[in-house]
Amino acid sequence: MAVDRESRRYRQVVAAVARIGCAALFLATSLVRADAIEWPAWAGSAAGGHYSPAAQITRENVAQLELLWEHRSGDTRQGVRSSGDHGGPRTSSSFQATPIVVDELLYYCSPFNKVFALDSVTGTERWRFDPGVDPNADLLPNCRGVSYWRSPGAQAPVAGRCDARIFVGTLDARLIALDALDGTPCEAFGAAGTVDVTAGLSEHVAYEYSITSPPAIIDNLVITGSMVLDNIRVDVPSGVVRAYDARSGELRWAFNPVPKGQAALNPDGTFRSGTTNVWSVISVDAERGLVFVPTGNTSPDYYGGHRNGLDEYSSSVVALNARDGSVAWSFQTVHHDVWDYDVPSQPTLVELPLGEARTPALVQLTKMGHTFVLNRETGTPIWPVEERPAPQEGAVPGEQLSPTQPYPTHVPILNNVPLSPDDAWGLTPWDRSVCRERIEALHNRGLFTPPTPQGSVFFPGNGGGNNWGSPAIDPDTGIMIVMTNRVPSFVSLKPRSECGDNPLGAQLGTPYCSDTGWLVSPLGVPCTEPPWATLDAVDLVAGEILWSIPLGTTRHMAPFPFWWIKGVPGIGGPLLTGGGLVFSGGNLDFYLRAFDRDSGAELWRTELPTAANAVPMTYQSAGGRQIVVVAAGGHWSGASPPGDHLRAYALPVRAD
Repeated sequence: MAVDRESRRYRQVVAAVARIGCAALFLATSLVRADAIEWPAWAGSAAGGHYSPAAQITRENVAQLELLWEHRSGDTRQGVRSSGDHGGPRTSSSFQATPIVVDELLYYCSPFNKVFALDSVTGTERWRFDPGVDPNADLLPNCRGVSYWRSPGAQAPVAGRCDARIFVGTLDARLIALDALDGTPCEAFGAAGTVDVTAGLSEHVAYEYSITSPPAIIDNLVITGSMVLDNIRVDVPSGVVRAYDARSGELRWAFNPVPKGQAALNPDGTFRSGTTNVWSVISVDAERGLVFVPTGNTSPDYYGGHRNGLDEYSSSVVALNARDGSVAWSFQTVHHDVWDYDVPSQPTLVELPLGEARTPALVQLTKMGHTFVLNRETGTPIWPVEERPAPQEGAVPGEQLSPTQPYPTHVPILNNVPLSPDDAWGLTPWDRSVCRERIEALHNRGLFTPPTPQGSVFFPGNGGGNNWGSPAIDPDTGIMIVMTNRVPSFVSLKPRSECGDNPLGAQLGTPYCSDTGWLVSPLGVPCTEPPWATLDAVDLVAGEILWSIPLGTTRHMAPFPFWWIKGVPGIGGPLLTGGGLVFSGGNLDFYLRAFDRDSGAELWRTELPTAANAVPMTYQSAGGRQIVVVAAGGHWSGASPPGDHLRAYALPVRAD
């Protein structure tokens, strides 16, 4: 639907008045009693959003933020070129956790799944739990967060044994329930507090299957997907999503994304192998009894001639009925995905102000920079989605590409620049010329160019566009803040006879192995002009980009004097607050920054020990103090060193 500018101005005025009223109410009540504002789920809410109404920190005082406390887990790992049974590289650890805060306790997990409970005001450690994960066994060690469950009827603060539980999924595929007060396992859950999530899967090597995102909680169910190491073979373990009883650990239902009419089980009775997984964060709508899962693309990534329709739920957002796991509806963002354009971000549930009513919507970002806005109850697009012809030329023998791909029409595409040789860029005329030659040598038909033996332009690459850390959405105004990567890549397919013994990209069971990488100059910089990452503000209702700014610099990535480049790629995402601020790390330099939500102006930054490739969060203590927390731990790509710094910032206490 069209929204004119007058309507937009009206909404902005109303929102501003509401913010002033809320601020006045906050100041008035804080003189008498300051209520805590918690952060009870990974994104602040089970519906996603990365938003908090906390408003003590404002545009006017954010520059006064100072370090309040720091906690360190001791869990880091340096990357090496070759390690483990698989003979492939062992990456650095990546501290990607976003903590949760409930009843004045802050909970988080380390890259090796140690769980910590801290006093949320002082950072003092209350307890820790070590599940005994082998720190050298997994290829991509990280843990994005833990989840909190409280027994219905239990009053806060909870006092009964395991009436409140912390759930964590592990790199070795266990689901563990811990007492939220003392961190000891809840013995009645599964076997002495643990459920083996590998039960029912086909035979696999341990590093192929992990849990890296926090489970979803709805009523008395704890629901988890899995990270299935992609691009290795066609018969990787199933991507089944499973719901367990939060008290007993008993399996309640399983959703294996197999199309109707196809076998859901392997001949030996295990869940059918090779189905699309759900590695990112799941959302729930308790009122409607719906669970929303963002799916990966069916293995392997860059060839699908063998799939025979198995990828019906691939690269989709799927709504499941919480009672039994049946499909309520599904929407596919990429048809027959052979680009690793899986759905990376949490489906975000908002009530959009459309006309005089608010519409229950679901906002889904993609690696292509597309934003799909769907009716949460039916899955139908709120604004039209067009099926546009997709490139077919160059597809390898045996491949059957989709003739069309879906494009949203209302919300602007955030990464919509076709890459041509004229876009080549470099630090010198020489490396710019090399970049031009490299782009010219690749098969290039724009977005959705098929992977080819020649090599194809892969832009955006499989890191996005947008990835798992975004979006942050203001629930009152429908303003969305996202982090967008803009780095060109390439992808190529080689006939099996030309493939080496590197298991990464092997695509065993297909005629081809794959190779992907950044499209960079001989000097190591991307072959396109910066910025290579932006922070973008989008009015979802009006369908307008409000501002777009370069995110990050080369300050910690390049030697002096090459610190001047603005907009560097990264992983993480933004936080929105009621004080009109956007907090973001996410890039590969070592800073946490605060921006003005309305203009994008940078208002504050602080240097960190390493990159903050996580999503910040905030909460307000019962004493009325707002605290911002971020994990600074680098990224497994090796672009920033691994670390274990959980840092909290707050305004100084006035000596009145």
